[in-house]
Amino acid sequence: MKTEARAVTAKRTSVLPAIFALVLGVLIVTMSGHLQAETLHSAAHDMRHANGFPCH
Repeated sequence: MKTEARAVTAKRTSVLPAIFALVLGVLIVTMSGHLQAETLHSAAHDMRHANGFPCH
């Protein structure tokens, strides 16, 4: 009985990160589809500077 309970618990804990990744991916695709191209460019540009990468 304990082995079955562990298997169920392991399955639940492995499904949760997959659901989170799916929701995050859908949100990213949805948001990037609704934003203007200039907004996306500015966000990527600012992240390059924030990480110390030159882009000019």
